Amino acid sequence: MKILNLYAGIGGNRKLWPEGHEITAIEIDPKIAKIYQDFFPKDKVMVADAHQYLLEHFKEFDFIWSSPPCPSHSRIRNLAGVGCGQNEPIYPDMKLYEEILFLEHISYSAFGGVRWSGKYVVENVISYYKPLVIPQEINKHYFWANFYINKITIKSRLHNSGGHKALEIFKGFNLDNYNGIDKRLLLRNCVEPETGLHIFNCAFGRLQQGKIL
Repeated sequence: MKILNLYAGIGGNRKLWPEGHEITAIEIDPKIAKIYQDFFPKDKVMVADAHQYLLEHFKEFDFIWSSPPCPSHSRIRNLAGVGCGQNEPIYPDMKLYEEILFLEHISYSAFGGVRWSGKYVVENVISYYKPLVIPQEINKHYFWANFYINKITIKSRLHNSGGHKALEIFKGFNLDNYNGIDKRLLLRNCVEPETGLHIFNCAFGRLQQGKIL
């Protein structure tokens, strides 16, 4: 298959996907894109605007994964800091819903004279507001997809571990050779590799049920 991995980060969602697919990863930060390329040398990695790339190239892919930036939607950011001097108020970035609506409608209707029959998933944090489009909730995250995602459980995401080394072990990435980046933030932003594999399998009917401990 041809797979598009948008807002790729260092590739947590992609880490356990089966080999043999043609994967294109889009990441806007050159330093992060370099790390992704080091971990996944067979993937095609592009430094570009993922939002615009989706609009221009969606027809070329069989499976699309999108993980738009989440801070402006986060209930933790909103409840913990806004109005208390810690975080400045910001508008929620509505590109998230632009992509959800775009993918939802091109997946079953003619668009620009071309029917797109691929699978997609858009991932984001649980929001501080009622979602404008109803998602599936898996492991304290929202997922919008044109397929059903079976429930799975992760006991802890280790986001309160205090340092990045525990997260490196948990998510399977060693960042010792990289400087000038916020390693803890990068790892916190990673989808757990097991979750990424589970959702990939659900998209293509390879898993009826799953549980991760």
